[in-house]
Amino acid sequence: MPFFVFFIVVSAIAYGYFKVRYVRTKKAIEREYYSAKSSMSLGLFIMFFGANQLLLNRGTLAVVIGVIFMLTGLGSMWAGYRAYKHYVPLLAKENERENA
Repeated sequence: MPFFVFFIVVSAIAYGYFKVRYVRTKKAIEREYYSAKSSMSLGLFIMFFGANQLLLNRGTLAVVIGVIFMLTGLGSMWAGYRAYKHYVPLLAKENERENA
């Protein structure tokens, strides 16, 4: 489906973008922030890929693999979101401390 292909490509690009930002950043908290965002992007990529497989292929093996991919992507997205929520206030404090 073109709908899922678009989101697969966008999430893959976002993953690459956040990984490059992670490598280029020197601050530890900012690195963890970008790591969390890249984890969410990778989770979206895997989840959309699994959903695409569910809709394209109707075989039993394809359905099982698609469900596994969707659950894995959802887990990665959830873990990345929890890390993101943890590091946002810490990053704001660090930026406030630098600007003061």
